[in-house]
This record gives sequence, structure tokens and C-alpha cells, in this order.
Amino acid sequence: MHTPFGSRQISRDGNELASTDALTGLGNHRRFCDRVERLIRDRADDPAPFAIGILDLDGFKPINDLFGYQAGDHILAQIAMRLRASMDSHSSVCRIGADEFAFLCPMVFSEEAVSERARTLIEILSAPYDVGERTARLSASAGCSLFYSQDETTEILLNKAETALYHAKRSGRGQVMVYTREMEEAARRVTHIEQALRRAVSVGEVEPHFQPIVNLATRRIIGFETLARWTDRDLGPMSPAVFIPIAEERGIIGPLSQLMLHKAAETASAWPQDLFLSFNLSPSQLVDQNTGRHILATLERTGLDPCRLEVEITETGLMSDPASVAKIIDDLRRHGIHVALDDFGTGQSSLGRLREFPFDKLKIDRAFVSSLLDDLPSQHIIRAILSMCEGLGIDVVAEGIEEEAQAQCLLDFGCLAGQGFLFGRAANADATLALLRSLMRRPPLVAVS
Repeated sequence: MHTPFGSRQISRDGNELASTDALTGLGNHRRFCDRVERLIRDRADDPAPFAIGILDLDGFKPINDLFGYQAGDHILAQIAMRLRASMDSHSSVCRIGADEFAFLCPMVFSEEAVSERARTLIEILSAPYDVGERTARLSASAGCSLFYSQDETTEILLNKAETALYHAKRSGRGQVMVYTREMEEAARRVTHIEQALRRAVSVGEVEPHFQPIVNLATRRIIGFETLARWTDRDLGPMSPAVFIPIAEERGIIGPLSQLMLHKAAETASAWPQDLFLSFNLSPSQLVDQNTGRHILATLERTGLDPCRLEVEITETGLMSDPASVAKIIDDLRRHGIHVALDDFGTGQSSLGRLREFPFDKLKIDRAFVSSLLDDLPSQHIIRAILSMCEGLGIDVVAEGIEEEAQAQCLLDFGCLAGQGFLFGRAANADATLALLRSLMRRPPLVAVS
């Protein structure tokens, strides 16, 4: 069959277009993979090392929320220009995701060299960006991997770089990590925990435990905070500090939270009516407009009065999508559910959040309570928080109270409620109910004249 003249050129141009990112003009994921695969083939006879890296912008979504998507696109175009200009004659860069860029360095042969290259790129990206009459700043994290043998494919190299990036982002903003065997083992363990957790959630094996919240003056229990506890049949007891972040990252937090709330509300419905149940919402739940509906449906099924439920949210959760959070908070409060701001004082804009959102309660972070007795600044901060909340009509709970002197000091400052090991550790549903029954059996104190 006759091939029209120029069809090869058209095909080549079409392929070029299909492998080009329209916004930045850089190559896309397809072109990056093609280049890596070509380099692997070129080094088939002499597998000399080379390096790849993935740059992920830290906190790019708030930039879009603050300045708008058009400004966000403008910043991405500026990023592409900076990265392209920073590549040497051998290296290349592509945009492989919404806010992810990948670089290929054929003449970089060591972990130290690729780390240095990645840090240089991060520094270049940290300079201010023009957004109309304003400027914006960004940071980035990087994960890198090196090609050593023909056993490694493009997919393997990218997976290793993604694993290293995961560890870099967990270490904080602006970090660089190069893939190591230990990371692979850690990633394998995370996957093992994830699979076990999915099974445990599906069969209802994760249990709520309850930590008392007390009136500091009378030491009477006024409520309980729900804390998730999980013991796997193979892995043994798992710390919430381990499995909660995994649930958040792997998309399990929604079903886990619904399971916990159902069990906790069912338990709390048997408590005295004057006790409230405090329950934590994750950042991902605060961007899901079905959250309020799920909570109300759970309360209806379990028979718990919405006025006895208090949801705790962190400032990190607030910052994920303020408009979505505001709507969820309004929906919950309209049905009588109370809303508390958790870990107050550890964020960057807590005072502004108190002005923007109608909180019923604020929880002073344990970091201030732990240093209360020997740190004058902590004392001043707590006094200021209490004074401010009194003016705003917001209740206050101090977290992490472990010593009697801390409790007394907080009470002297005017803090009326607290929780911590001094008043009891988190206990399961049966132990919590037994505690409440024992307290109800105690004879009341009789004043002696």
C-alpha cells in the first residue's frame, strides 16, 4: 500500500505531542519513561550507573486555594523554566504529575552526587515566584534512585524513587532521600500492615478505648476521648502512631473512622446522660462532604444524642480545604454536635482559625502542659489562651496532665477541664463501663458542720 509523503513526519510530530506536557512544554511521564528505557538499552553491554529523581512540591494545593488555579499554572510554568535551565547538557527533566517533576542524570554515578543535585534543584525552586503583584514561596521534597544492573527496569527505578520520596516527605519539607534496601524493607512492612489493617477493619477487630476527661476542681469525669486500639493476630499490638498514618495515606481512614464511631457511640449510649463522647476526625474526612451525613446516620443507628458528641479536628485538617471544613462544621453544629480544635498552639495560624471557625472548645496541646512547671513562657502562653477563650466563650481542656502539680497549676490559672495519665489511661468499653458503675456506687460526700 502506498504511504503518502510526509506521513512519517506527521507520525513523529504526533508522538512528540503525545509525550509533551501541554502546560509547561516539558516531556510528560511517557517521555521520561522512554528516555530511561533508552538509556538502560544503551548501557546493556556496560551497565554504568545513572540516577533518576522525583521532585514533589510541598503544599502546592494551598497555593491554588490562595491565589487561584491560573496563578498555580503560572507558577508551574516558572518551575519548569527553572528546572530546564538547571539541567546540564546530559540531563533532562519532565513533568510526570500535577505537582511532580522527574529528572534523569546519565552522568551521575553515586548517591552523594544525586543527593547534591537534588538539593540544588530544591534550592532553585525555593526562590520566590511572581503572582501578579504578590509573591509566593514553595518548597519541594525529592526521592532518588540509581541504576546499577540490567535487572532493574524503568518501573523498578521509578518505584524506588517513589519509595525514597515517601520517606523524604515523612521526614519534613525540603528533604532529599536516596533509595536504600532498608527503605524497601520498611515499605514492605507498611504494605503488610496495610493489608492486615484492611482485614481488621472489614471484620471489626479495631476497638475504641476511652480516656477520661475530668473537671479539674471536682475530679469528676465529664466525658471520654475515643482512641483507636488494634492488636493483630500476627503482628501483635500495633501503635496508633504507626497504623493511623498508614490508614490516612492508604485510604483506609474513612471506613476505620466509621467503625470506631459506631462502636464508640454504641458504648457511650450506655453511659450516664451527662457524659459526652469526644471523637477525632482526620484531615481527609474534612474534605469529604459526606462526613456529616455519615456521623448523623451513625448517631441515629446507635441512639446517641448528637448533643453528647464532640468532634475534634486539628489545625492541619482545617488548612486542607477551609471552605469544605467550614461547611462540615456548620452542618455538625446545626444538629447539636460540638466541635473542638485539638492540639492548639502547635500550628502556624491558630488565632486566625479561632476567628474564622465557630469552635465550642479548644484543647491545649500537651507540649505546653508538660513544661508548665518549669517553663515561664509555657505558663504565659496557657494564661493567654485561657483569657482569650474566656472572652470568646470557648471551653478549654488541657491535655497530657501527668502530675498533680500540673493539674493544680492549671486550675489556679482558670482551666476547668483536663485529661491525661493522672486521671486514667485509655481503657476498653467494658473497663470504662465498670469504672463508671463503681463511681456511681460511691456514697456522696456529706459536709460535717
